Amino acid sequence: MTSCHVRLALVIIAVLCSTTAAAQTSNLKLTEDERLRTDWADLHHYADDDARLGAPAPGEQRVVFMGNSITELWQTLDSGFFAGRPWVNRGISGQTTPQMLVRFRQDVIDLHPTAVVILGGVNDLAENTGPTTVDAIFGNIVSMAELASANGITVVLSSVLPASDFRWRHGLDPAPKIVALNAKLEAYAAGHHLVYADYHAAMDDGRGGLRAELTEDGVHPNLAGYRLMEPIAASAIAAALGTAGEGH
Repeated sequence: MTSCHVRLALVIIAVLCSTTAAAQTSNLKLTEDERLRTDWADLHHYADDDARLGAPAPGEQRVVFMGNSITELWQTLDSGFFAGRPWVNRGISGQTTPQMLVRFRQDVIDLHPTAVVILGGVNDLAENTGPTTVDAIFGNIVSMAELASANGITVVLSSVLPASDFRWRHGLDPAPKIVALNAKLEAYAAGHHLVYADYHAAMDDGRGGLRAELTEDGVHPNLAGYRLMEPIAASAIAAALGTAGEGH
């Protein structure tokens, strides 16, 4: 084969690879677009797991963690934190609070937990489901808390973790919005006798971002980040379960 033929073959291979990659990307986009059209809140994600879980055993104090990728990846990176405890992880990567609100009945209320830990809002500020406001995010979280309380579920409201930028959507300046949202959540928790888990204060780098040693991408905790969060979460859950035990 001449050098000309070799170059031609390489060009053809490159074109074919590019075409294949483009087709795969297009198919992935079509799949995601179809899912958003038919199951916007991704109710299917945990439907089978919810059905298999069944009701809590007598005396079991089940706790559901409701959230986004920060919650979902927690069990992946440090499964030991959940092992041997009746704690149910219902985080879905990329989700915003309106999506969490839509699936709150299926993935929280219908599981009959004693308590729920709600952690969400950062993807709203990244505009994953479009532009929004701090007040709108706060309202969605309050709605989840109200639904839980109306069904006898004790609520732990979590602060949004620090973030100074999003690698997948630069320039939105989330840090001051996170501070404003957390202030609303903390005040609401205090005013309604809910437990507040403040991760932000322990993880802030002093400039509104996650401390570098606690993250790889500026948004998601690494193992060290989760290990820092765990005593805060465990203490908040203990307080919530104590409150539930008092009948409040």
